[in-house]
Amino acid sequence: MAEYGVQPRMGFFTDTSVCIGCKACEVACKEWNGVPEAGGQDLLGLSYDNTGDLGSNTWRHVAFIEQPAVDLGMPTVGAPEQQPEEPGVRWLMSSDVCKHCTHAACLDVCPTGALFRTEFDTVVVQQDICNGCGYCVPACPYGVIEKRESDGRAFKCTLCYDRLGAGMEPACAKACPTDSIQFGELDELRERAAARVSALHDDGVPEARLYGHDPGDGVGGDGAFFLLLDEPEVYGFPPDPVVTTRDLPRMWKRAATTAAGVAAALVVSFLGRRR
Repeated sequence: MAEYGVQPRMGFFTDTSVCIGCKACEVACKEWNGVPEAGGQDLLGLSYDNTGDLGSNTWRHVAFIEQPAVDLGMPTVGAPEQQPEEPGVRWLMSSDVCKHCTHAACLDVCPTGALFRTEFDTVVVQQDICNGCGYCVPACPYGVIEKRESDGRAFKCTLCYDRLGAGMEPACAKACPTDSIQFGELDELRERAAARVSALHDDGVPEARLYGHDPGDGVGGDGAFFLLLDEPEVYGFPPDPVVTTRDLPRMWKRAATTAAGVAAALVVSFLGRRR
């Protein structure tokens, strides 16, 4: 629990086992935040998806993953809509979003301070300060941040910072009809997620697992984490994400040592010449 007077860390827990792929979260995100259209209504051809991935114009993305079911007797998890009528196939659906990392490399590399950590411990881009340098794009271990072609600035999920300040939950969580997207204090969400995984295991779903919940992982844990029904790679997540700036302190220290050595050599050389 947070100390009195201290704002607890807020975040998302996305339970993919009850996601029905309705994309209400995508629509709500676009409507509230004024995010431009991405992909229109045309399907991509590989699935029933029309947006494809997270980006500057897609801050929430619902993935549709079609899999051959090796075990045709596998249990149905979550809502019936998640399971197709055709035999031998199952659908995995997941609403992806910026992870709001504990150790956020995008913050480390931003030269203008456009990226900042809010009082809710979320990571937000200030559009009036962003200069479009793009350093944050390759820094993100999840490939979330993207520059918008129309103006060159970087955009991503803000976890509806304006709504949080007004005591409201994010638009995507508010719109989710199955509570697949759950918003709240991060510590409480982690407890809730652990209980959900345990319940699924007891119900004969051993493949249920959590992703991004562990504070000991390569990014210090995510502010937006997930319950998955398969390996992370199946959902397009890196299996072992690592903060891309982890070696910066060591590199700066080595650069400073080298610079000091060069400066000392120059001083010695100069004094030697004067003699």
